[in-house]
Amino acid sequence: MVGEFNGYFTDDSSTTESEFKSAISKLSLYIVYLFIAKFALTYFSMYCFRVIGLRVSGTLRLRYMHALFAQPISKLDLVSVGTVTNTITTLSNSIQQSISDKLAILFQSLALLVAAYAIAFRYSWALTLVTSAALVFIFAVCFIAVPMMTKIQRQVDKADEKHSSIAAEVIGSIRTVVSLGAEGTLAQRYADWIEIARLRGRKLSVVMAVQLGLVFFAMYASYSLAFWFGLKLYREGHIANINTVITVFFSVMVAVSVLGRIASPLVTIAKAASAADAFFEMIDSDRPNAGGLRGPEVSAEADLVFQDVHFTYPSRPDSKVLKGLNARFQKHKTTALVGPSGSGKSTIVGLLERWYELNANAAHPDQGAILVGEHNVQDLDLKWWRTQIGLVQQEPILFNDTIFNNIAYGLIGTQWEHESEDVKKGLVQQACREAFADEFIDRLPEGFATMVGENGTKLSGGQRQRLAIARSIVKQPTILILDEATSAIDVRGEKIVQAALDRLAENRTTIVIAHRLTTIRKADHIIVMKGGVDVEQGTHEELLAIEDGVYSGLVNAQTLEMLDAEGSDIQDEMEDTDDDAKSAKMSLKGAGKEDELEKSKTRGFFGSIGVFLYENRGQWRFYIPALLGAAGAGAAFPIQSWLFARIIQVFQYSGDKLVHAANFWALMFLVLAIGNGVCYALIGYSANRFSVEISSYCRTRYFQDIIEKPIPFHDRIDNASGSLVSRLATDPKQVQELLGINGALPCMSIFGMIGCIIIAFTFGWKLSLVAVLAALPCTFLAAFMRIRYEVQFDAMNAAVYSGSSQFAAEAIDAFRTVSALTMEDAILNRYSTMLLAQQKKAFHKAWYATLVFAFSDSVELCAMALTFWYGGQLLASREYEPTSFFVIYMAIIQGGQQAGQFFSFGSNIAQAIASANRMLDFRPTRNEAQQQMATTDNASQCATAASISFRDVTFRYASHDRPLFTGLNLDISPGQFVAFVGPSGCGKTTVISLLERFYSPAKGTVLLNDQDITTIEPATYRKTISLVAQEPRLFEGTIRENITLGLPNPTEVSDAEIEQACRDAEIHDFITSLPQGYATELGIKAQAALSGGQRQRLCIARALLRKPKLLLLDEATSSLDSQSEKVVQAALERLAAKRCMTIVAVAHRLATIQKADAIFVFGEGGLGGSRVVEQGTHAELVGRRGVYFQMCQENALDR
Repeated sequence: MVGEFNGYFTDDSSTTESEFKSAISKLSLYIVYLFIAKFALTYFSMYCFRVIGLRVSGTLRLRYMHALFAQPISKLDLVSVGTVTNTITTLSNSIQQSISDKLAILFQSLALLVAAYAIAFRYSWALTLVTSAALVFIFAVCFIAVPMMTKIQRQVDKADEKHSSIAAEVIGSIRTVVSLGAEGTLAQRYADWIEIARLRGRKLSVVMAVQLGLVFFAMYASYSLAFWFGLKLYREGHIANINTVITVFFSVMVAVSVLGRIASPLVTIAKAASAADAFFEMIDSDRPNAGGLRGPEVSAEADLVFQDVHFTYPSRPDSKVLKGLNARFQKHKTTALVGPSGSGKSTIVGLLERWYELNANAAHPDQGAILVGEHNVQDLDLKWWRTQIGLVQQEPILFNDTIFNNIAYGLIGTQWEHESEDVKKGLVQQACREAFADEFIDRLPEGFATMVGENGTKLSGGQRQRLAIARSIVKQPTILILDEATSAIDVRGEKIVQAALDRLAENRTTIVIAHRLTTIRKADHIIVMKGGVDVEQGTHEELLAIEDGVYSGLVNAQTLEMLDAEGSDIQDEMEDTDDDAKSAKMSLKGAGKEDELEKSKTRGFFGSIGVFLYENRGQWRFYIPALLGAAGAGAAFPIQSWLFARIIQVFQYSGDKLVHAANFWALMFLVLAIGNGVCYALIGYSANRFSVEISSYCRTRYFQDIIEKPIPFHDRIDNASGSLVSRLATDPKQVQELLGINGALPCMSIFGMIGCIIIAFTFGWKLSLVAVLAALPCTFLAAFMRIRYEVQFDAMNAAVYSGSSQFAAEAIDAFRTVSALTMEDAILNRYSTMLLAQQKKAFHKAWYATLVFAFSDSVELCAMALTFWYGGQLLASREYEPTSFFVIYMAIIQGGQQAGQFFSFGSNIAQAIASANRMLDFRPTRNEAQQQMATTDNASQCATAASISFRDVTFRYASHDRPLFTGLNLDISPGQFVAFVGPSGCGKTTVISLLERFYSPAKGTVLLNDQDITTIEPATYRKTISLVAQEPRLFEGTIRENITLGLPNPTEVSDAEIEQACRDAEIHDFITSLPQGYATELGIKAQAALSGGQRQRLCIARALLRKPKLLLLDEATSSLDSQSEKVVQAALERLAAKRCMTIVAVAHRLATIQKADAIFVFGEGGLGGSRVVEQGTHAELVGRRGVYFQMCQENALDR
């Protein structure tokens, strides 16, 4: 078109003005037709690619989860929740974006490249072939650079997995972290891996600088080559018409400029290819054969026999757990397993559930066999076998769902799985009655529709355990396994539930693991284990008759002194159910009331991204060069427009003047190519370095902000740990994407657009004014609408994928429960449903977003048509010279392209702004900052044990309108050993939480050494306190690092101090039995191989090592065997006798607190909430024959 256009101004032209105007109008109309075609095709292609991107990423997520759930437990022990979350969020999003946007741009660019070269070859194959040398050079550079970038990106992804794993571990154990004051230590551990990722990411800078510099140098150098060689061919007669040179030149110009658009998609696709490796590594992994015999070929109603079973955990190949176990679990009988922690009791459960297989480790082959009747358990169909077993674990796991659904999950795989809702409802209600869970459920405002929260945190420990029991028995299993099933239930509730379990055990093969020996007195057979073998077997009476026997020693350790009191059998009218219901209601009712919590704010670019730029102003040495590079590269566009105009003018010359002018302007293009290559190299290096630096800062600060949030923040449903880990993985990544190459290119487009407008007005204001006023408003309006839709699209994606990611993370974290209930298919179906629902919303939103995108991407053609037509009118009338017209025309085209290029990054800008807003929302609020500051100089550092006073304390949870306490008063003297007892849900653990400052009272004061604890800086205050929670939490690292976690100077703690704390916790001998002793790594796999008792004793040792003035024990010995508990209890009593610390213990096992200096009995206080109903020593309270006496009657082993 330009070639034909130029012919009008040659001296020998015969074209009239009217003919010229007619040609101009016709050509302008063709450009309008191109606009219509491009708009339709762009819309169609972008919509299709967005749909494909959503479907591919959704399919990858689902296939990944399918493959993950098909793996054995031994392999899943190696996979952290953080790794899974990072894969299905960050890596999946990378793949989705590369397909949805970048792949479409890549194909579009390649199509334009092919079309341009096809036209060029048609006019002059020789000229086109020579100029294609630049194309070959560019592909060679990419061929070398892209694999290098992919390799480095994989290394970065590995580091990202590690810090995501740490984040999942820390955020999932936030109460333990806060109580230890370990935020700083664990934040540093997280920051260390961020630093590793940063150092690896920096390596990309040099590669990207070289790639971009060479590519863009070659692009602009090809213009010089095309122009110079084209004129050479023209002078030598190989090209007959000068228009041919112009056509080929512009075709090459379009083709090579397209290569610039390919650079960004190639980088993104290279990252996506690296991300895909993580998916396919799991998807393509081998899966064990889960098929085999099932009913009626085999019956589960048979004896379970362990024949000389030897077993070693894969994570501890040098430490054998079972050493020739021989045991028979008779059908329809109840067999109890007792023994010290770590003796192999829970390992038996793992082998029966087939979480681990015998002979699975070739290096250390196991021996023996596990038989069901005459069949080896490994020959059975895995899912069928697990449906025959009802399992209640020591640490009950509930899902973030309703109570009804949590119990109904137990029906999966049974004959009632596909029954109607009414039938299922009846079965669930019956199971709840038998587990004594119905009374507290009936008192909940939403009843069975109540959401239980993440891991059931909205319920008390006893309530969670009752629901777990109901879930286990609802399917009426052939085999019932109870692993410390009543450990978290108070003594009254335990008696009721135990009676229900005794009824259920009739005509079932029942295996009971218990440390509370009251629960297994009536067992048909008791197997006593020690050191991985059975040392005693018999009934309760037979084992008691063995003098100095292991079992009789365990019984004596739990003897509860009842003095001479004659107890009356109190009927179990469970008043505590009211407290259960109250406790649950205060956590659950109105869970959506968030008016007291901070709300998110909407900030613009400068209010969000600008904040991070300001905070990282020290990185000016990177973003200033990046901006200078962007300005230089942007200036190349108006300069290029002027050079094109000068080149077109050269075609009007002849002879030597043509040669000299052609050589000069070809050289100028070469100079421009060198300058542009330098600018892009500067962009590639500086922008990537800056993006890596700011991403590291954002991740570190974001993580710090999350873990420093108060506990009520983490109680919110939308702030579940999996959701927070997902945000932590994706939000800084979005900011990094914008402030890297994808940030420099829009800046370059702005500079280029401004430069093009300036140079256009310099050469002719009339045409420039028409073009700018007519074209740019449409372009800007379309871009604004596009960014608006992209922001909405990203917000919707973030919300939905956050929910599905949280659901997936929760399922992986509780995979033993998932596998025991054969919930894999149900979990995957629900996950698939969530993804499909998201896709439907995304498809609908994509319809509008791509419509606006297609218009904004095509509207430049309308500007071109208008500029071409009006410029043609001015040329026809000789008002404009050809040089002026071409400068303006090329400048307007380039400016429009740059505007389109800028707005093509709308999705990146929108996503980054949304992510930055979320990160800023997590910054400490003014109230939170004030709470972290001391209002007095005195930090209450006491040299002796602490005194505690509650003065008229009123407290309620934010989600409940009724208080838990109203006017609670209690006093604890320095050095006292004090116990809190009472029914589940009466507020015992809440008192511990108030002392830990997890929550603050609404009224009244809590005093430590006569000082209001809210006036003390929290970190300083918690240094004087140690907490051992009911559910032990350990972290990745060595045993020594775990025990010293939270100490100000852990490296200065002597080995002797650590060993003494471990001896007091009865764990030293176990640690020294390990090959690496205290240097043993407690990774994910190693922690899974530890028994609950071993983990709890490590936590007790960690608490004792802190030498606190106040020691808080929330059911701290519930997972210990009787002998270990007795030793630990003796150590605590020795510490109490020294009066060096105050000890507050919450306990259900009354034998552990009978020597306490004071016992506070909590109970129902009517509408005013819970209160202390009795107070005194064990002897005093038993003598009163009140509530505590009744509890002792029910807890006494000899009754």
